[in-house]
Amino acid sequence: MRKVELRSGKEIHFPPHMSKLVVAALKPGDPVKVRGVHVRGLDMVSAVSLQAGDAAPIVDNGPPKPQGAHKEENKPKPEPRKSAAVAGVVKHVLHGSRGEKGGILFEDGTIVRMSAHAAESLHGKLAAGHKLAARGDRLTNALGTVIDAREIGLSLAALYPVEPKTHGERRPPKHDEEALKRDPPT
Repeated sequence: MRKVELRSGKEIHFPPHMSKLVVAALKPGDPVKVRGVHVRGLDMVSAVSLQAGDAAPIVDNGPPKPQGAHKEENKPKPEPRKSAAVAGVVKHVLHGSRGEKGGILFEDGTIVRMSAHAAESLHGKLAAGHKLAARGDRLTNALGTVIDAREIGLSLAALYPVEPKTHGERRPPKHDEEALKRDPPT
């Protein structure tokens, strides 16, 4: 979990290392005070601190420092992910910390994560009220269900693979352009 949605629809984004503290402190319906940076053009705040009621604020002081290799051994193993397909109506578009589209929240509470490139490929269909579908790795726990999309589309019958963004042909450095004009490759 790295987001909180307020009743008003405002999206609150916070870094992953704050997740456990936020989940422990906030329950649905709790009043919350948020301090952070409003992301231009979106109804979203990138949070620096969150405070539930009169409790002590949860402040982003950066990720914890690693305590050595032995700590990794004691870390609980994540649940195995299973392949799943989901289709539904988009309730809310989710964004990354810089405001880039990065997923959706379906009306049933399921979250579908995707790359910004995949989100761009959906154009105007990635909006509240539209029907979408996805297939990918599913993780379900006490907080809900998240699907990391491998395929997306307008229906389960019309899915297409989510591919990483490919960068176009590499251009030569500017100082080499004149040399290419004088001596083009054969």
